[in-house]
Amino acid sequence: MATHAGDVRARAIRTALVFPAGEPAAEVSRAEIALALAGLLFDDVQRRVPMARAYVEDSVQAGHALTFDHGALRTVATDCGELPSGASAFARILEPLGYARVGVYDLSGISMTGYAFCHADLPEAIPQYFVSELHPERFSAKFQDAVASVVGQSHDPLTDHARQILERLSTEGALPFDEARALLPELVRCFDRNHEEPTVEAYETLLAESSEMAWIATEGNAFNHATDRVADVFAVADHQRALGRPIKDSVEVSRNGNVMQTAFRAATTQRLFRTAEGHRVVRDVPGSFHEFITRKTLADGALDLTFDAGNATSIFKMTAGQEAADRQESA
Repeated sequence: MATHAGDVRARAIRTALVFPAGEPAAEVSRAEIALALAGLLFDDVQRRVPMARAYVEDSVQAGHALTFDHGALRTVATDCGELPSGASAFARILEPLGYARVGVYDLSGISMTGYAFCHADLPEAIPQYFVSELHPERFSAKFQDAVASVVGQSHDPLTDHARQILERLSTEGALPFDEARALLPELVRCFDRNHEEPTVEAYETLLAESSEMAWIATEGNAFNHATDRVADVFAVADHQRALGRPIKDSVEVSRNGNVMQTAFRAATTQRLFRTAEGHRVVRDVPGSFHEFITRKTLADGALDLTFDAGNATSIFKMTAGQEAADRQESA
């Protein structure tokens, strides 16, 4: 991680997050690569989300390291140019790192499907990924045309050499240090926007029917949110609210009662758009956010690592903009 992020940033990430202890080895295991990637992506959210950064700084100053539960990202189940369609763009990365798809979640309320990827080696210690796919065919023809104009020419940042390294990692479960070091930045680049900035017209068309797709248009495959696993999400929410921070008014509770989630409202960020005249304009749009989750233990003592479609649908509205989020909470 330090070879990619630099010593100072790597130390900050290791201070902020709980990392499981490992034994020195001649090669870098898939679990170590997965942890390094997760740490860098968590740090990216801090850099883009002021409330996430403030919360993490508070925790570090209090001597408390965060447990990174999961990261969430959005994809589109359609022709994405050089990129594989939908969640398969990330399954090809996560599976060689030791992840398996362990759950499918019906998010039909927002015309999406969610897929949970959990690490086989250390499922409670290595962050999960919640990868959602949007289904454009469930929207209008005009919307589908706008989707194609935005993501249809996406480029793939993963080189042939990186694919070969991933294939070897999938077979052997570990890599020599130099290969692991070379692979990591290529993986990080996949968690970004890999299409051009949208036109104003396309963005407005998408926003009118799906705030989730409009978010993808400006943010791409960056982490929609990163999630801190806490002992008592209700207490954390009350404390953050008392500090005057923009946290969700309610805590979402899963149908089985084992998973409780809330979040800061999405950061506002500035993004470039193309106009019909060929100019570039800037406008404020919803960015990413930081989430909190509490998981209860099952009868066998293991954490309930599942997700809940209702929770996810509600949490996703954090990036719909303040007015839409307020409508969601009052529904």
